[in-house]
Amino acid sequence: MVKRMFNTRIDLDQDTRAAIIERLNQSLAELSDLYSQVKQAHWNIKGPDFIALHKFFDELASDLLPLIDEVAERIPTLGGYALGTVRMAASRSSLAEFPTHVTDAQGMVTALAEAYAHTARCMRESIDFAEGQGDKATADLFTEVTRELDTRLWFIEAHLQ
Repeated sequence: MVKRMFNTRIDLDQDTRAAIIERLNQSLAELSDLYSQVKQAHWNIKGPDFIALHKFFDELASDLLPLIDEVAERIPTLGGYALGTVRMAASRSSLAEFPTHVTDAQGMVTALAEAYAHTARCMRESIDFAEGQGDKATADLFTEVTRELDTRLWFIEAHLQ
């Protein structure tokens, strides 16, 4: 539920903006959780591929930050309040918890592939939602995020093939 709404001259009615803000906050939670899971893998990877994957996971995390920021900034743009703390994200995210018993390369990469696939699927659903609300700008944002996630998923899955 939207916590706060602020006035704006954006030409979407308040109910539409509230629905889109709710979806954006959900997406913010998913992306923030994904970021924390990538960092979890980065900090805990072990094995002969350590240095390559340690660096790769850090690059993946860095690539998520601008996406998180764009999604978060779209919320106040529409007159909403971004729910962006770690606790807020954790309570809203639909991502499965990162497996703490996994430290090997295959397990870490597989866990991240599943997390990226889930998050991209959520973003694809958000594209359709935003288009259905008549907000092409937010739909475009979700498209951009999905494209980036799909590309990173390709990089991750290349390690599994």
